[in-house]
Amino acid sequence: MGKDEIIADLKTAVETWNVKLAQETTKAAINEKISVKEIIELGLGKGMDTIGRRFDAAEIYLPQVVAASKTMEAAIKILEPLMTAGDGSLRGTVIMGTVEGDIHEIGKNVCCAMLRGAGFNVVDLGPDTSSQAFLDAGEEHNAVILGGSALMTTTLEAQRELVLAVKEIDGSYKCIFGGAPCSKAWCDEIGADGYSATGAEIIDLVKSLTG
Repeated sequence: MGKDEIIADLKTAVETWNVKLAQETTKAAINEKISVKEIIELGLGKGMDTIGRRFDAAEIYLPQVVAASKTMEAAIKILEPLMTAGDGSLRGTVIMGTVEGDIHEIGKNVCCAMLRGAGFNVVDLGPDTSSQAFLDAGEEHNAVILGGSALMTTTLEAQRELVLAVKEIDGSYKCIFGGAPCSKAWCDEIGADGYSATGAEIIDLVKSLTG
């Protein structure tokens, strides 16, 4: 199996959420000495690009996005020993979580899946994440970006609190936000570094802040 065919199969595996194909092809890619960077960016990541476009066009829904993400994570797990060995390190670390008081995870899960597909190391803190938990995780994982999702109007203020918490410690983290009640105007008002309306948009936003 040649390199082009392996890369194409990696992409197809994610697009069709075929975990077995993803695992087998990832092993084949390693055997062929294809770099981790190429495996992620040209293969798995391109598959997630397709998933992102289809999700935004309402051709597929969250279960399919999660299935594609899990497929990609199965492949990433096989690559992890090579990543920690320094071969094709990921683009950077993003801390993601739903802000304090909010337990909704759908939008955040989509964004995590998209970012992983684009080659970022994503630490998902889950729902109801306090500002301090974001800061602690940022320090622990040497993160560049803190991403907070809010799905209820009542929890938007927690996004402002995270921006203030970063300023209080004079941190260098970039704060990005999204969620149904969130908007670019709101992010501008609270001094955030970026706003993402969709899972597909977050990739370009994070790339622009880490480039």
